[in-house]
Amino acid sequence: MIDFLLNGQPRRCEASPDTSVLELLRDALGQTGTKEGCASGDCGACTVAIGEPDADGTTRYHAANACITPAHQLQGRALVTVEGLARGDTLHPAQAAMVVHHGSQCGFCTPGIVMSLFTLHESQRRGDGERPAPLTPQRLEAALGGNLCRCTGYRPIRDAALAMGDYPEARPDWLDLAVDATAPPQEAATEAAFVQPTSLAALIAERRVHPEAPIVAGGTDLWLEVTQRLARFPRVVDVTRVAELTALEEATLADDRVGWWIGGAVTYARLEPLLAEHYPAFAHLLHRLGSAQVRNRGTLGGNIANASPIGDTPPVLLALGARLWLAGPADDQEIAERELPLDDFFLDYKQTALNQDKACEGEVIRAIFLPRPEAGRHLKVWKLSKRREDDISAVLGAFAWRLEEGVLRDVRLAFGGMAAIPKRAKAAEAALEGQAPSEAAFAAARAALADDFQPMSDVRGSADYRRLSAANLLERLRLVVTARDQDPTSNSAREVMLDAYAH
Repeated sequence: MIDFLLNGQPRRCEASPDTSVLELLRDALGQTGTKEGCASGDCGACTVAIGEPDADGTTRYHAANACITPAHQLQGRALVTVEGLARGDTLHPAQAAMVVHHGSQCGFCTPGIVMSLFTLHESQRRGDGERPAPLTPQRLEAALGGNLCRCTGYRPIRDAALAMGDYPEARPDWLDLAVDATAPPQEAATEAAFVQPTSLAALIAERRVHPEAPIVAGGTDLWLEVTQRLARFPRVVDVTRVAELTALEEATLADDRVGWWIGGAVTYARLEPLLAEHYPAFAHLLHRLGSAQVRNRGTLGGNIANASPIGDTPPVLLALGARLWLAGPADDQEIAERELPLDDFFLDYKQTALNQDKACEGEVIRAIFLPRPEAGRHLKVWKLSKRREDDISAVLGAFAWRLEEGVLRDVRLAFGGMAAIPKRAKAAEAALEGQAPSEAAFAAARAALADDFQPMSDVRGSADYRRLSAANLLERLRLVVTARDQDPTSNSAREVMLDAYAH
């Protein structure tokens, strides 16, 4: 049973564990304003707004793809759809601006666009507490990056977004109601259940009994099994409310490295401010990884546990020397915990170090350790894909290094899309370590890539393309490193040009 608010009205619905928010709306509740397009979180036609209480109890709304969001995650939350925005006959500014600026033709994509504009308007409104703060092109692009339109074109939609602040503040009063963050429902007596533990102990207890049940956080990958492959999950374990997995804390490891433990269920959107401050190249990658709807739901732990060879964040974490904190059931009914370098986590295609000890079957990623940047250490991340944003990588390269007295130190080169797992290029690293960033040293590193990788051909790129692309990324790295060598205190014009081209 799911208890939530739908457009300000309390609802109680019964649904199977693998029901999506979109299915619940259209099939069970008859709310057909939310459309189904791709059923994979790409087009944004199904965008809705989900309200959750923040630390002070204020309800904050974020955009989400209803097609790949588990319906049971609405427990104790507020759901807003396009049907709920108007106040009587008065349209919400997002709706009014779309009408006046001719932002809709066939109308199929319009509800999702309006909902993305609604959440953007709400976030801007918080800028001064009353009227919307000035909207920058960057914020607009980020907000609408997950919404496709095939008939109107984007200029009138952009014009509508920029004009939202010109319309009277017409918003339903119930938007400001505090969400009742009730405890998740108790576990059902049957084997079919959507289980929502709130502590690590409760999660491990569930994993002890049902290690086979799939774990879901954002659902941005797992729910494609339902929508694309028609899989059915009789039992699902949701980790988004496990306190330990949603924590983000500064920490010092036993080897005195300082950094942050990032809970396995921390979303990209929540992580982005930290990365923007300390690792701008990593933060930029998030905007190419997925849309705002995906970043609001997807998690760093999920991207790692999925173990995809083309996952975007693992190569970056490998280059930065990240560690994992794993937790699972122990024989004595306790929790068994262990740490290991991310280098040791990926074993083979879709195979990881989780559950390697059968006595501890049911392990989960509790947290990821991200080290704090060291003085003089640099990071570059370049992603190659068919689309600029919201697309799967063909090749992704992540490179970390120091330049000390004219030679390269602590070189870590990691790639996605080049092997069955995200992997460091250790032969290429060895070719560069302790060398001046010369053409000869980088030529040796490019040649060493043949010892590190034997890529395959697929729909995203041929093996030859991947080999050539990886080598070209190393050449790009050489140009960046030598640009820094000439002017280590600031980005040179050449480095800026290279970054602009890569992004």
